[in-house]
Amino acid sequence: MATKADWQDATGKVWARSFDRTDRAFAGLTQIMLERLSAMPGEAILDIGCGAGELSIALATARPHARIRGIDVSPELVETSRQRGAACTNLAFDCADATTWADASFSPDLLTSRHGVMFFDDPVAAFGNFHAIVQAGGRVLFSSFRAPALNAWVTEPSRLLGLPAPDDPFAPGPFAFADDDRTRSILAKAGWREIDFEPVDFGFVVGAGDDPVTDALAFFRKIGPPARALFEMADAAREDALGKIARWLAGKPHDGGVLALPAAAWIVTARKAD
Repeated sequence: MATKADWQDATGKVWARSFDRTDRAFAGLTQIMLERLSAMPGEAILDIGCGAGELSIALATARPHARIRGIDVSPELVETSRQRGAACTNLAFDCADATTWADASFSPDLLTSRHGVMFFDDPVAAFGNFHAIVQAGGRVLFSSFRAPALNAWVTEPSRLLGLPAPDDPFAPGPFAFADDDRTRSILAKAGWREIDFEPVDFGFVVGAGDDPVTDALAFFRKIGPPARALFEMADAAREDALGKIARWLAGKPHDGGVLALPAAAWIVTARKAD
């Protein structure tokens, strides 16, 4: 599972080069988040773990009079975000660690994150910092994966490759916030109130085009837990593993040239007291 150090180095570089694939994969979830955010006030919005900037850019476009700031630990992702969002004059990006980030010139009234908050070594401290920098009465809305069993896009390829489950299910990584009771406790300890969890399901798009299965194999070679295992395999073992994944994918519906796999997330909201 990717750690903060991974995001600052190899994982961040891969995601920066593959932003079109990751934007596509998360498109369904991004739309849900934008719909929920549209109902929330915000004139100074901080996007935590902004990745390649898709959510930040969408918010800057939808709210031209608001100030939007995206932060991420990956220099490559931040540079990609800056290039993609260059036309938005109300948008800026910082390469920074969200657990300690603060800027006296930018006091957010709304915090958000699309799957960018599950990688903190000390999540209580991280959300404590978010609580400290947000304005009184300010809100946070973020997404995180629910249980691995509900996210076939990662669990099934991992099973086919014989990858072991993490020793610590709550270690920093994609599923660190899957348990809503644990996440609620983290937020409460950090000072947040009115904590709410909304379960949402979406199609995680791994392949598209004339040959979505081959496109999906290219995705799995770059993105997600199987990618590192595939990279480290000898050529013959890698081809055998890719064959197993291909046969599994071939049995999945790919209507209209789109191959989407089941994914399940939480939309989490909370508020700082006035």
